[in-house]
Formats: sequence, structure tokens, C-alpha cells
Amino acid sequence: MSVRKAIAWASASRLLSFSIAFASSIVIARYYLSPAEVGLFSIAFAATALIAVLQEFGLNRYIVGEAELGEEKLRAAFSVSLAVAWGIALIILAAAKPLSWLYGDANLFPLMLVIGGSYLFVPLAIVPTALRQRAMDFRSDFMIEVGAASTNAAVSVTLAAAGQGAMALAWGALAQQIARALVSQWRNGWIFPWPMRFGGTADVLRFGGGSTLLLIFDSVTARAPDLIVGGVIGNYAVGIYSRASGLAVQLMTLLTGAVNSVFYPALARLRDEGRSLGEPYLRLVAGYTGLVWPAMAGLAVASHPLVNALYGPRWIAVAPILSALAIAQMIFVALPMSIQVPILLGELKGVLRRNGATTLIALILLAIGASRGVESAAAAYVAYACIWFLIYLFFLRRLTRFGWGALAAIYARNLFAAAMAVAPLLAWYRWVTPAATMSFSEMLLPVFAGICLWLGALFVTGNPLTGDIRNLAATAWARTGGRHMVRK
Repeated sequence: MSVRKAIAWASASRLLSFSIAFASSIVIARYYLSPAEVGLFSIAFAATALIAVLQEFGLNRYIVGEAELGEEKLRAAFSVSLAVAWGIALIILAAAKPLSWLYGDANLFPLMLVIGGSYLFVPLAIVPTALRQRAMDFRSDFMIEVGAASTNAAVSVTLAAAGQGAMALAWGALAQQIARALVSQWRNGWIFPWPMRFGGTADVLRFGGGSTLLLIFDSVTARAPDLIVGGVIGNYAVGIYSRASGLAVQLMTLLTGAVNSVFYPALARLRDEGRSLGEPYLRLVAGYTGLVWPAMAGLAVASHPLVNALYGPRWIAVAPILSALAIAQMIFVALPMSIQVPILLGELKGVLRRNGATTLIALILLAIGASRGVESAAAAYVAYACIWFLIYLFFLRRLTRFGWGALAAIYARNLFAAAMAVAPLLAWYRWVTPAATMSFSEMLLPVFAGICLWLGALFVTGNPLTGDIRNLAATAWARTGGRHMVRK
């Protein structure tokens, strides 16, 4: 499969999966679950995910990036995956009761049991999914992701409507992992390493050990806000924070997840050919920031009418948190694939040192911020993003040797495009309707105007995205308008 087709399938997968998850979250939050109930689930899920990150053991990156992946290495990797993952799942189940004691909430116990049970099925999908990505078979990846998201949504909404509260989300998570395992196994011909073999696992363990430490740092940074806010402030506050964080991260995943999954193996091929990654990396920066910055800036500016329309008045406290976290995501995406690129270039140790330092900084800042309230916790996360950016900026410059001037020019052009995207909405707030009273339908006109200005700015500044936009427009014309013209 070509890179262009792979991106198309991966993008469709992310878009449809995001749409399904987003729609179900709106229905559940607006009609069935309160912020406190969502917060309770968020604490349980964050605690289990903090441990469960060990399950993957870096095997996805190992399988996708390994230059010589023979049958023996694959069997060893799958065996290690099962042994480690099932051991971690049992630890999660054993930790259910202690966590409920720690937070003083007995309702956490059944939530942890069900969520922990879902991780028993995770290892059955890790290796099959990685094999499909290695083969650039993103059609199968589409089936896996959409099937899992659809199952989660169907189970969660049905049980929430039946009055199951936070447990509805837990059962949805369990159903999602079962579906993911079944579909990924089906697409790979039902593979299973039996009898399990652990000979020749040195390379797997060496890579997995370092990569797992990296995953721990990432998981702590991602899950710490829910755990810290929940422990310091309470379930309602973590429900508000997690809803804002989930929306920002879901949009980020929608916009970048497909490209990440495709370009990691593509960059690995460039590395194997001995080519420099400096110029390709700058093109990634231009593409990522050209697309994500306007989207996240729009999310930050439109947060109040958007939250009110989607979730209702009882969730309006999400708006200022969402604005702050969207700004943080803009900072993170300024250096895309900051983990994958150094690993491809053999700098896993350098990544570990920097991730360890930034994780510690994040924990300290979040603890200080949460002690002052949920909005201060969000502001602390923005401060952490700024520090992270400075640390990784010089690291990636040393590895890829991109030019400072070229990077600054990309940032300037795409900041201009982002400003154009939100200018109509800001003007509408100032001269027509304030954000606090704007309806969703009224917001659509300035948002559409912003999209038009953003597209114009991309073409004026010569962003690489314009080539893809032209190709999409040409394809759409050939399939619709061009065909109709011929018929006439």
C-alpha cells in the first residue's frame, strides 16, 4: 500500500472512530451521567491505565521498526507480550481494593475490576495490530479501530440509558478490548504463539525495557492530572477536567494519529536508506502545525458556545479548562513525533532522560496548580508544555540538523494561518454576540469564514498541505463534478 493510500485509510479510521466516540460521549454526558460520575470513572480508568501501559512493552514500535523481523523474533515478541500483559492485568485486578481505600470511595472497586478485566484481552491485539501497520495494511487497521469504537459506544450508551452510571463506561471499555482482539486476530489469520517460546528474547527485552520506561513516563504525564485533581479537589473537578482533556486529546488524535501511524514506518525506511531526516522533519512540522494550530486555536476560542451546545449548561465549567488545554496541545504539536524520531535515530536513552525530567516537572506543577483549583491545574499544564518544548527543541535540532531559520519561518507562517482561522469568531464576539450568549448555530458562520481565511493563508504562505488539498479537490472533482459535466 502506498503512503498516500495508507494515510487515506488511517485518516478515515481516526475520523470515524473519533466521530463514534465523540457522539457517544455527548449523549452520555448530556443525558445520562453527571460530572461526578464521569469523574469517578476517570479516576478508575487513569489508575488502571497508569499500570496497564506496561502491557504494550514497546512491542508495537519494536515490530514496526525492526529491520529484520523473522518468525523466531515474532514468536518471541508475542510470547513476551502475553506473559508481561497478563501479569500486569492481574496486578490491576489486585490493586482494585487498595485504590478504593486510598480514595475513600467503595464505588471504585467494581469499576477497577471491570476495567482491569478488559486488559486481559489487550495482548491478543498488540502483535496482530503491529503486524498490519508494519505491512502498511491500514485497511485492516481501519476495521480494528472502527470495530472497537463502535462496540464501546453501543455498550456504553445502552447501559448508561439503563441507569448503570459510571459502570456503563467500564463495561464499554471491556467490550471495546474484546472487539479489538477479535478483529485484529481475524485480520491476521488467528495467530497465537503456542507453545510460548522465550528463547532469543534478548533483543525484545532490551528494546521493551527501555521503551516501557518511556511509556511509563508518558502514561504518568497523561494520567496524572485526573489522579491529582481527583485526589486534591474531588470527583466533580476531575469530571470537568477529564471532559476538557478528553475533547482536546481526541481532536489531536483525530488530526495527527493517522499521520503518526503512517509516517513512523515511512521514516524508518528513510533511515534504513541512510537518508537525512532534517528536511522530511521540517515538512512534518509545517504540515502538523498548519493543520493542528488553527483547529486547536479554534477549539480554544469557541470553547464556551461549543461546550454549552454539546454537553449542556451543567458542563459549562469545562470551557475555560478546554481553552487552556487546547493551547497546550498547540505547543506539543510544534515538535511532532518528538519521541519516534529520536528512537529511529538510536537515541532511546536521550529520550528517557528528557522524558523522566519533564514527567517530574509535570507532576510538581500539577500538584501546585491543583491545590489552587481546577483552572490553575490547567494553567500548570500549559506551563509544563512550554518547558517540554524548550527541552525537546534543542534535542531534535541536534539529531535532525534542521535549520533554525527554516523552523522559525514555518512557525511564523502557520501562526498567521491560525490567527486568520479564529479572527472572524473573535470579531463576532467583540461586535455582534459575546461568547457567553452565542448559540451553536450562530457560531457556524464565523467559523466557516475562519476556515476560508485559513485555506487562503495556507496558499498564500505556500504550506505543503496545499498540495494535498489540491489532490483532494481534484479527486473530488473527478468523482463528482467532472463526471456530471461529462454527462451534460
